[in-house]
Amino acid sequence: MVKRIIVAGPGCQRCISTEKNVKKAIEELQINATVEHLYDPKEYAKLGVIITPAVIVDGKIVVSGKVPTVEELKQLLVK
Repeated sequence: MVKRIIVAGPGCQRCISTEKNVKKAIEELQINATVEHLYDPKEYAKLGVIITPAVIVDGKIVVSGKVPTVEELKQLLVK
């Protein structure tokens, strides 16, 4: 099962760190996932994101307003 993971944020350092952590988490878990980064506030607002950085997994916001650690992401992804 392929997960679709979206990192939402304008491209700030916190958003870049979040994207790196997401990629590391899926690599460590060996999950088949696509990772996208939405930079446009209008686009991620349509998905319900108010505070960035945010991580959206299969359409559900799982993290918002903080940079999640790799371990936090791994726990969220195996649910």
